[in-house]
Amino acid sequence: MNNPASTSKTSYRRLRWALATAFAAMAALLSQPAFALPLFARQTGQNCVACHAGGQFPELTPYGRLFKMTGYTIGQRTIPLSAMAVITNSRVRDTAKSDDPGADFQKNGQTIFATGSAFLGGKITDNLGAFAQFTYDPYATQDANGNFHGHTGADNIDLRYADRFIDLKRDLIFGVSVNNNPSLADPWNTSAAWMQYVPVPSPTSSGFIDGSTPYPGYAAGGNLAGVTAYAFWNRTIYAELGGYGTSRGAMSFMHAGAANADVTKLSGINPYWRLAWNHEWGPHNLMIGTAGMYAKIYDDPLDTSDSATIHHTHDVSIDSQYQYLLDPHSVTAQFVYQRSTHHYPDSLANQSVGFVDALGNPLANTNTQDSTNLFRAKLTYVYQARYGGSVGFFNLTGSTNTANQSSGFSPDTLGITSDPNAVAPSQRVGGNLSGNPATRGMTFEAFWTPIQYVRIGAQYTAYSRYNGASENYDGFGRNARDNNSLFLYLWAAY
Repeated sequence: MNNPASTSKTSYRRLRWALATAFAAMAALLSQPAFALPLFARQTGQNCVACHAGGQFPELTPYGRLFKMTGYTIGQRTIPLSAMAVITNSRVRDTAKSDDPGADFQKNGQTIFATGSAFLGGKITDNLGAFAQFTYDPYATQDANGNFHGHTGADNIDLRYADRFIDLKRDLIFGVSVNNNPSLADPWNTSAAWMQYVPVPSPTSSGFIDGSTPYPGYAAGGNLAGVTAYAFWNRTIYAELGGYGTSRGAMSFMHAGAANADVTKLSGINPYWRLAWNHEWGPHNLMIGTAGMYAKIYDDPLDTSDSATIHHTHDVSIDSQYQYLLDPHSVTAQFVYQRSTHHYPDSLANQSVGFVDALGNPLANTNTQDSTNLFRAKLTYVYQARYGGSVGFFNLTGSTNTANQSSGFSPDTLGITSDPNAVAPSQRVGGNLSGNPATRGMTFEAFWTPIQYVRIGAQYTAYSRYNGASENYDGFGRNARDNNSLFLYLWAAY
């Protein structure tokens, strides 16, 4: 029988070896002359801290936001290519309450190459610029034999035209963005596309790390095709308005690499808006804003012939970000509150479910609509653009809906069972016994940037509520705290 303590020590020895090897490799690469910098740094000739708060990519400083809003055109044209790689290790606190730990917690405690991305873009002309990311996931799919297979696809794509008019009385930036993800064009990291910044590995052992906890987002998702127009007046008022639809025809490159069945199909043009007030004084800057989107989403992306199968969603958020940037200190405080409403198509609303109560009586039919409320807050401190840490809080609440139940009493046994032969089998680990989405917890992070464009970090995410309950949320005795997770990562760009 394996000794758990010995296994744990072996895993951490492997992790230390992997981190040391990756660090040595990156140090060899980055010990080259100063011109060997990632794409935008080469173009502008600036150090990391000019564009990124405390040098911590991708969080932007006021200068970084101006660079983005002016269409990635500041500086001189250069080699339009950069790359990024992430090595990680995810460990879930309790893997015992599972029928198949190998499936529920894939690669638990193992160091893996989690993801890699290539970036194209930068300055094209004085008014045209681009940012395009293509990502490789080595664990994208798994076959019947348990073997993983990699996949490459379009990630974030943002093509821009921008101009700036500035004199003694005014400073106006305006532009147009063609992009594939609502809020991707947003210059603040409290936006849905940017608040979650560390790439999340696909293996299920990473299912409870901070990047997998509730974050603000638009129901339409990404890999769409959208056009937004924006303006930034006197570095005070930011406004953006646009619409998104299905990425097809000439815009199909926006979902390159994705199978047709995985591409979100929208009905018509779906409006998106963003409004923010910004104020900068000395080393301080403050933003208070709001954003929203209304989307009509087909239930089956392979069948868009019936308008009765459309989901109607409405997402509205308010957010704020404060930064203090004065060498050697960098402080960032963020919060977001998002209210989301989901109206189901008639074919999915008011339907009976397979589970029953403890006496064998049918449960209530599914809802015709649901609403959720999400609050996230985060405080980050960085010293000398090298040592940093953060603490974050998340709290998701929402309406109870039997459609959300993946655990419950089966009518043939009047018990909760994971037996696949039962009339209504329940799901362990990821199951939801209450039908409520409530999830609450905190994430603590420490990170170190030993050299430019290499960050080594450790996150610990602790849950006080998961899938609507603190105790026995899946019906098999699994508690929210059992999902507490340690996440170690090495993130490098070149």
